[in-house]
Amino acid sequence: MQLNNLKKVPLHIRKNLNLWILTAQEEGIEKARKIPGYHDEPLQGDKIGRRSIRLNRQWRGEYIETQSEENTGIVIDLILVIEVHPHDY
Repeated sequence: MQLNNLKKVPLHIRKNLNLWILTAQEEGIEKARKIPGYHDEPLQGDKIGRRSIRLNRQWRGEYIETQSEENTGIVIDLILVIEVHPHDY
């Protein structure tokens, strides 16, 4: 499901996604990745370059990030949530 169809996603899933987004914005993506409930992990196969977060047992969010190098090291410029969908088991 593309994000332009996010209205079709259950409200509690949208709230979990918004909480993750706020955490990533306020605390940084590295801290958001360490929250155990989200199980943030890189994807493989045809989705290499994306990462996945769990919004509950069934729903997943996928995102990508862009990085640039500065004098102080690697800086994450953008986190883009590209898909929210029920996970197939």
